[in-house]
Amino acid sequence: MARLSVNINKIATLRNARGGNIPDVVLAAKRIESFGAQGITVHPRPDERHIRYDDVLQLKEVITTELNVEGNPVKSFMDLVTTVKPHQVTLVPDTVDQLTSDSGWDTVKHHEFLKEVIGELKRYGIRSSIFVDPVPEQIENALKTGADRIELYTESYASNYDENAEKAIARYKESADVAARSGLGINAGHDLSLNNIEYFAENIPQLDEVSIGHALIAESLYEGLSKVISQYLNKLK
Repeated sequence: MARLSVNINKIATLRNARGGNIPDVVLAAKRIESFGAQGITVHPRPDERHIRYDDVLQLKEVITTELNVEGNPVKSFMDLVTTVKPHQVTLVPDTVDQLTSDSGWDTVKHHEFLKEVIGELKRYGIRSSIFVDPVPEQIENALKTGADRIELYTESYASNYDENAEKAIARYKESADVAARSGLGINAGHDLSLNNIEYFAENIPQLDEVSIGHALIAESLYEGLSKVISQYLNKLK
């Protein structure tokens, strides 16, 4: 069974829209864990428009499952994660003002940079994952950087799922096979939802973890966090 890590960025966005500390992201993370989620994901950006660096420091003190911190490994991000030492760091090639992630790393072009960053994470005992498109060449080169896992960028799958699920999953099945043969762990995330997660998990049996935020938090507005998390866990079995 793939593990469910819940991205709580949207909860922080709601808090920041009003100021103050409502909703409380630390309390939300604890509740999400109590509802059965097996991890918490955060993606702090340099402008701290949702999750703040200070949130990550506080979350590290209370998370009892796994803390996954995503981001572009600029100096401030690396200073944060080497201080916090989360269970996993997912490297994402976001620009400073990017609204949301929209592509994976070019692991060929940025090979030396990624290798250096992952080497530093290893020195701190942090599991590393590289956000990649479902392209075998990129996955093969992710292995050469020393990464422990990849995270498959699933926007393309989610966008095409309703039209032709078999076609939408094809590149991901091929990519997962390449990763598994290489010994890389496999995570996935971006636009996965209750509508499409079960088919994805059924077709990627090597899947270790999914990171889901926007859809899960939106779905929870209608049905509540506890119920929605339970539904995801059932679909991932």
